[in-house]
Amino acid sequence: MHRISHLFTKMISNSQIKFIRQLSMKKYRQRSGLFVAEGPKVVGDLIKAGLEPHMVYAVDSYIPPVGLLSFQKVTADELCRISFLQHPQQVLAVFPVPQTSCVMEGKDSSSAVIGSGLHIALDGVQDPGNLGTIIRIADWFGINTVFCSLDTVDVWNPKVVQATMGSIARVKVVYTSLVDIFNHTNLPIYGTLLDGDDIYDQQLSAQGIIVMGNEGNGISHDIRQYVTKRLLIPSFSVGNSAESLNVAIATAIVCSEFRRRM
Repeated sequence: MHRISHLFTKMISNSQIKFIRQLSMKKYRQRSGLFVAEGPKVVGDLIKAGLEPHMVYAVDSYIPPVGLLSFQKVTADELCRISFLQHPQQVLAVFPVPQTSCVMEGKDSSSAVIGSGLHIALDGVQDPGNLGTIIRIADWFGINTVFCSLDTVDVWNPKVVQATMGSIARVKVVYTSLVDIFNHTNLPIYGTLLDGDDIYDQQLSAQGIIVMGNEGNGISHDIRQYVTKRLLIPSFSVGNSAESLNVAIATAIVCSEFRRRM
């Protein structure tokens, strides 16, 4: 069994609690270069990916993964005080934001190399749960890069990190101007639109960029003009039906159909 070389117990201080709770806000994450991850699965996957935690807080029952050499033992009540979850999951870790996390705000994004294969581009997705789930979907379907518009919710938001269920360790997320990305690629650009063509009747390439839009407004006008392949996920309901699909569910359907054709 893997042994922990440095396990220490002390009461967590009010300043530690305050600092961790502040990491729920983007400005403090940007200032410190740190983010919060919770639960054995998420924390374990990040450590397995080579990310070294700044600090780890865990209860007695926590079984640490190989590679974690020290953590601060806390009580269940103390974990509740620092956790962002309704039901804390044994461990909370503070990690440095990876160097591979790329933000190219105000710069020419042509410097971002868009390789072959399938990519996802998110245009103004606002819900943390949706972004986290989309990253998890990308991981499942073997999509290594997700491009996000600058107004998309921050990937290091604790709710986003939690919703990825560890996939954040394997999928690169790039915040940039989508227009710059589209202007410097020859890949087909697919977008889901209400006036699109039935996805099940269309030719789909093994390479391209799949654009998914904002929860309420869909793909913005500025981005819509760059879409070269307009797709529609048809409804099979007879009579009244839901007005639209959740963006994460729609992403899963589109990615599945692309991969099914391979």
